Amino acid sequence: MENTTDFAQPRFKSSPAVKFLILFALALAGLIACSVLMLICGLNMSRVANMHYVITLQDVFAFIIPAVATMAICYFKPWKAMALSKAPSWKGILVAVLVCAASMPAMNWLVEWNKGIELPKALSGLEEWMRVMEDQGEAITKSMLHGSSVFTLLINLLVVAFIAGLSEEILFRGSMQRILTLSGRNVHYAIWLVAIVFSAIHMQFYGFVPRMLLGAWNGYLLVWTRSLWVPIIAHTLNNGIVVVATWLDSRGIISGEEVDTIGIPADASFPWLAMCSALVTIILIIVFRKWILKNNGN
Repeated sequence: MENTTDFAQPRFKSSPAVKFLILFALALAGLIACSVLMLICGLNMSRVANMHYVITLQDVFAFIIPAVATMAICYFKPWKAMALSKAPSWKGILVAVLVCAASMPAMNWLVEWNKGIELPKALSGLEEWMRVMEDQGEAITKSMLHGSSVFTLLINLLVVAFIAGLSEEILFRGSMQRILTLSGRNVHYAIWLVAIVFSAIHMQFYGFVPRMLLGAWNGYLLVWTRSLWVPIIAHTLNNGIVVVATWLDSRGIISGEEVDTIGIPADASFPWLAMCSALVTIILIIVFRKWILKNNGN
């Protein structure tokens, strides 16, 4: 259970459901405001040149502003309530980097396994819709990351890596998860519930399991380090690796396909590298959890 003595006090007594209702209403208002602004500016998601602007507007108006506003309405010190007031420790950053590196083969294998899931024939219509959503999501991502110039790399690192990581962690971990834990809900319940919502809202169901695990990992990082900046850094790092790998691939320096298949056997053999990666990742998490929590993670 989290130590609530460091957390901001609520402005009024209410259930998490009321706070989530406020968050949902503000997010809906933010989406409407974003749509109006896009219409005024003539922005269209179907145009590649507009994608970065549209994604940034959505992150700000539908994620960041509603999350911060909700916490400001519900708590006297929103930055403290969101765990943004505490700087990230070097221990937390080190753990995030090491786990990200160690888990890559295991996550690649898990992504491939998730893609191969087939629903029963009775749900063929649902599966077809899910495949379409997955293809659309991948197409948008590829369009955004397309380009071999240094400027393209920097823009993608800013928008796809940092702004996306910042906005999603502020909404899901800094707002949703904190609302639950500050209301006295079980930490594990809060982490996994928010991780499921986090993965589902991306509407890419053939990457649901690995994305859920990443969300849960970021949730535990927040609980253990008591700083939202650590999961923000972890999220940004994870997205940034994809951005850099895609850019290096576009310049012919490395093969993006080879990076994505690390840990996936070329034949039907047992995925030893992925299993070793998972084992090392679990050991790192256990060891560093004790290390971070020692002396209250300081």
